[in-house]
Amino acid sequence: MSSKEEFLNNIRRHTVRTFPRPDLSHLEAEALTFADPVAQFAESLKQSGGHCIVLPEGKPLASAIAEAYPEAQRTACTIPTLEHPELLPGTVFDPDTVSLPADLNGTDLAIIESQLGVAENACCWIEQHVRYRAIYFIAEALVIVLRRQDIVNNMHEAYRRLPDTPSVPFACFISGPSKTADIEQALVFGAHGAKDVTVILI
Repeated sequence: MSSKEEFLNNIRRHTVRTFPRPDLSHLEAEALTFADPVAQFAESLKQSGGHCIVLPEGKPLASAIAEAYPEAQRTACTIPTLEHPELLPGTVFDPDTVSLPADLNGTDLAIIESQLGVAENACCWIEQHVRYRAIYFIAEALVIVLRRQDIVNNMHEAYRRLPDTPSVPFACFISGPSKTADIEQALVFGAHGAKDVTVILI
């Protein structure tokens, strides 16, 4: 048993009173909705410092990635079914083949998938289906592949649609490149994660 599992089991054993989840239906009824969630997602992503590409019909995904990041020298690809991987920029590798998370340092570009996107804030739900989740944060740039039909209006809808995958050890929302505004009220990108994020809608 890992230290995390031991910690959580201790909490469960010492929980003597539980409370039902609150009814948030009145908030959900007032939540933002959009006539075109895809267009709103793209606009929200732009406002958060990211880029959105709607993949044209018939264009290979790998070709669009190569055009967006032609100077990448070391590319990690977590999508085993990606067609035409020879079109990807730089040296392409499977991040699951490295021995240690530190071996992922120096990755210029990581290509990952999202199962859910949120139009109001451009959040993308990322589940860990790789050996080391460090790849999501250590790469200089991220390409997130998301299906257009998997975009919902708001976080209320997103939480209702979160996949029930208890076997997944880690998951999080990512919205645009990492950023901080703690220092002298200046917005800094790439503070503790990817400096650049592109979401490709397929």
